[in-house]
Amino acid sequence: MNKTLDTLLGGKQGAIGLLVLAALILVVFPLALDAFRLNMVGKYLTYAFVAVGLVLCWGYGGILSLGQGIFFGLGGYCMAMFLKLEASDPESTKIQSTPGIPDFMDWNQITELPLMWQPFHSLTFTLIAVIVVPVLLALVIGLAMFKRRVGDVYFSIVTQAIALILTVLIIGQQGYTGGVNGITDLKTMLGWDIRSDAAKLILYFVNAVLLLGCILLGKFILGSKLGRLLVAMRDKEERVRFSGYDVASFKVFVFCIAAAFSAIGGAMFTLQVGFMSPSFVGIVPSIEMVIFAAVGGRLSLLGAVYGALLVNFGKTYFSETFPELWLYLMGGLFIAVVMYFPNGLAGLWDSHGRKWLAHFTARKPKVATVPAKPADNAPARQPQSELETTP
Repeated sequence: MNKTLDTLLGGKQGAIGLLVLAALILVVFPLALDAFRLNMVGKYLTYAFVAVGLVLCWGYGGILSLGQGIFFGLGGYCMAMFLKLEASDPESTKIQSTPGIPDFMDWNQITELPLMWQPFHSLTFTLIAVIVVPVLLALVIGLAMFKRRVGDVYFSIVTQAIALILTVLIIGQQGYTGGVNGITDLKTMLGWDIRSDAAKLILYFVNAVLLLGCILLGKFILGSKLGRLLVAMRDKEERVRFSGYDVASFKVFVFCIAAAFSAIGGAMFTLQVGFMSPSFVGIVPSIEMVIFAAVGGRLSLLGAVYGALLVNFGKTYFSETFPELWLYLMGGLFIAVVMYFPNGLAGLWDSHGRKWLAHFTARKPKVATVPAKPADNAPARQPQSELETTP
């Protein structure tokens, strides 16, 4: 039991780091921030799901995916479809030409709810689809690529191409997906108003707990034999293959895990922000998600969370304070991190923070010692050399 727990937490230091992160997002942020800012942090944490998956996929598996926005968007769209159907009940849409269907369908002269939308009347089906749909797509991509030993930069280009194709498809099918505007005006979930401050607070905590659960699962994977094999494949793939392991299957598995994490983040994004659009599916957001992992440290699950928080906080702060310069400032931040901190925030902590902490904890206060006063009847000390007798 203790061994399993140690593997799950990553040792004493891993447990301390996880507790610090949990205290920060579960206690400090809710107490220190107002409802608006806390909801923004919740949105940032949805991106952290993607960054955590990229640590597993890229940092340890050596699979650089530049299309994680695909899975983030699919998870978000699955949740948005359920919420939109609930918001499109016949009473709320009675002014439409065809009541009972989403407004964008009515605008595009669709008179019947499409077959692919029908199952999303069920929340249970929706929650399953949030995970299954992105994972199935990741499975197809992984089997098509890794079984043919397509990797490295070629795999990255393919994922970018798929992200672009999916974006064009979503925008082009406006009557079924909402087009460039996406799926908007999401109000309730099973009658519960998700737009209120109380609902956003609850969703924030659900989001934070799910994120911590994904981190624990990632730590468990990395602490197992599979984690060691992932590192071995990243460094010496051919040697692992010659040892009799099915490298392609391991790559497909970790790629699907990263897709599932991204999809959960996308679903929580839809719930907290209230919409989903193709702007979160394409190439640019997918590359930004890689930057989150790079800034936090692509070998640290906890660092990925801090990276997502830092980068998105920087985007918000710079855009509010320097609206004309914020893109240049963000670019300068990325360049500085890559040049001076190639291993991200986690690498900075390993190289400097741990040493400082060890030095600080090892310091002991010096206690001044007072020489003992000789007794009155003690014999006088005799000089030991001629130097002591010289005046």
